[in-house]
Amino acid sequence: MSLYKRLHEMQAAPAETSTRAVDERIVELRQEIHEELIDEIGHVILNKELSPEDVRRRVIDQLNTSISRRQVPLSVKDRNTLISEIADDILGYGPIDSLLKDDEVSDILVNGPYSIYTEYMGKLSKSDVKFVDETHLRRVIDKIVSQVGRRIDESTPLCDARLPDGSRVNAVIHPLAVNGPFLTVRKFARERITVDDLIRFETLSAQTARFLQAGIVGRLNVVVSGGSGTGKTTTLNVLSSFIPSDERIITVEDAKELNLAQEHVLSMESRPPNVDGKGEITIRDLVKNTLRMRPDRIVVGECRGGESLDMLQAMNTGHDGSMTTVHSNGPRDTLARLETLVLMAGFDLPVRAIRDQLSSALDLIVHMQRLRDGTRRITQITEVAGMEGDVISLQDIFAFDYAMGYDDNGHHRGRLKATGVRPKFCEKLTDFGIRLPPNTFDPEEFADTVSLPSATGTAEGPAPAPSPPPSAPHPPPADDNAERAAREALAKILAANEPTGTSS
Repeated sequence: MSLYKRLHEMQAAPAETSTRAVDERIVELRQEIHEELIDEIGHVILNKELSPEDVRRRVIDQLNTSISRRQVPLSVKDRNTLISEIADDILGYGPIDSLLKDDEVSDILVNGPYSIYTEYMGKLSKSDVKFVDETHLRRVIDKIVSQVGRRIDESTPLCDARLPDGSRVNAVIHPLAVNGPFLTVRKFARERITVDDLIRFETLSAQTARFLQAGIVGRLNVVVSGGSGTGKTTTLNVLSSFIPSDERIITVEDAKELNLAQEHVLSMESRPPNVDGKGEITIRDLVKNTLRMRPDRIVVGECRGGESLDMLQAMNTGHDGSMTTVHSNGPRDTLARLETLVLMAGFDLPVRAIRDQLSSALDLIVHMQRLRDGTRRITQITEVAGMEGDVISLQDIFAFDYAMGYDDNGHHRGRLKATGVRPKFCEKLTDFGIRLPPNTFDPEEFADTVSLPSATGTAEGPAPAPSPPPSAPHPPPADDNAERAAREALAKILAANEPTGTSS
């Protein structure tokens, strides 16, 4: 049990007077030593010429000296714990420092000083670590946001920031956080995640990885969609790694998260307004500016406002191969949300004009979902096939087979399977000298002939969808001749009508 937890339990539960007095003395001692250390060796802590190991060694030496000078009766274990926790406060991020160093923890959710949850292997659980009080938590929040030149106070009680390793941070304080302050940390892996890692995690298959690589090299415009926490940014980072190293890449984000391996990469962050409410630089301002910077590729971390219009215009004016992410529940919903975001730009554009822009700008939608077993999977890879009347036509190239079910350990057996649709942009890839293997789009048998997820699916599991294209009908059950005959007749009718994709 950590010293923080014991301190909290002493404060929250009835205890003997003597025990409470000792506990209060430890709290006071901790605060005194912390302030004394900042005064005495603050210049050492800020010395950039010293390595982190040298700074930590000097801090611990000074802590030992300060505790010995006070002659406080502490056990060896409590003394070492106190030194370690004060050092973490000064050099790191207090009690959550150990969680940040744990590679198995993906998210840290601080719901106030005494309630901290972590996500491990896709599942949430309550952690034993705690802050001493709200002041302690607030001090850590201030340290995090100040490192990236941002501020958080009563006038701006919300703040997005990042840690030096790229982990995403969101903080909320009083008066908005009733039981707060609140702190949410979405960690990034210490080592750059590669496409091989995604294949190992079963996020996608080797076949679909080759297909997506061909699309990125062939300068297709790609949108990665999905709900919160589905792995969109991680997938966008991996897809960006396919961009040839001789191209000039410009990334635009609210808080820098993308970590591209190429050498010629320019990263830009938005800026909130200052105390006077001036000086704000939005994502839209940055996207406009990228067009004057001679980009080969534009990668926007996430479209959530009027910058969507500028992004579409860039895709339609010679900046092929651009990429972004969008929060949505499915490929069809992605288009509907982009329509709404374009209208947020402040222009009263007709819906038909917006859809024309979307259909001509976008080539591919990669949709992600988080399944019940905690895994993050690509569940649909969908082509934007153009306009059919007043609607945009979509067709699934690869779809996740939900009907394969779960194994005995609760792990989903499903995977991406080809639907048999050959995308129209294959001709564009051929112009770039990219030839995919002939069997890339060969239709695969789905476990359930009725449940192929469509471009309108919005939840885990297939949504009602039109029948697949006649080039890729699902094989009927071998023991049902009547159903086989009915399906063959339906396939002939569909073939006569020659559909080009699904639309709604």
